[in-house]
Amino acid sequence: MAKPVARRDPPLLAGALILLAIGYMSFALLLPLATVFFEALSKGLSTYLASFDDPGVIAAIKLTLLVTAIAVPLNTVFGLAAAWAVAKFEFWGKSALVTLIDLPFSISPVISGLVFVLLYGAHGWFGPWLEANNLQIIFTVTGLVLATTLVTLPFVARELIPLMQAQGTDEEAAAATLGAGAWRTFFLVTLPNVRWALMYGVLLCTARALGEFGAVAVVSGFIRGQTATMPLYIDILYNEYNSSAAFAVASLLALFALVTLAIKTLLEARYADALAAQRLR
Repeated sequence: MAKPVARRDPPLLAGALILLAIGYMSFALLLPLATVFFEALSKGLSTYLASFDDPGVIAAIKLTLLVTAIAVPLNTVFGLAAAWAVAKFEFWGKSALVTLIDLPFSISPVISGLVFVLLYGAHGWFGPWLEANNLQIIFTVTGLVLATTLVTLPFVARELIPLMQAQGTDEEAAAATLGAGAWRTFFLVTLPNVRWALMYGVLLCTARALGEFGAVAVVSGFIRGQTATMPLYIDILYNEYNSSAAFAVASLLALFALVTLAIKTLLEARYADALAAQRLR
């Protein structure tokens, strides 16, 4: 019986698919990104830098970084806890928990923001109680953090759950047999095994939090210097026909995303051997 001959993809087909992928990415991603930087610098470097003299821009940058600095650690802790529970334990409601984790992926960010207005707004479910106790969530930094946290909730958990499920519980069981407690097992066995997935999840969560618009737009009120994050302030400037400043702030937001990607790439290059070993486990 003749041995089957391995067949390679036709060179023409491979070339066409590669060109299609490059063309699509150039049209959908690289061209818009290049346009942002081109428009931001179109009136010269001095005009570009002058855009950041606006106190509103500085406040928007600080607010965006503050919201991100709060939301990302919250979702990191939640993602670790949820992934550990889903992958390592069997309990009633496990499928429901996984579904709820994925829910922010399937609903509009605007709806996510609207939920908080319905709950904590002046006429919401808890609005009268909050007002009676001199508390305010909507149109404050607290509301921005809540909305951003909800929208970015799945990223860390979704990176960790498949990896933890694939790794199983053998190493944790061995550690327990040797006398390690639950927390010691987590920090010395579980966490080192998922550090790369955790890193990817945190980076994705950070990038999403920096650029969130829909959910924070609903709960912010677009208050300059108080609740206007960078994406919101870009919209304010653009609607005021201040396109130079709008593209300048947009370029900085895009730069944050590129820095996040660069960090991911550098870490992959630096720890390529360790990453490959982990994938083969």
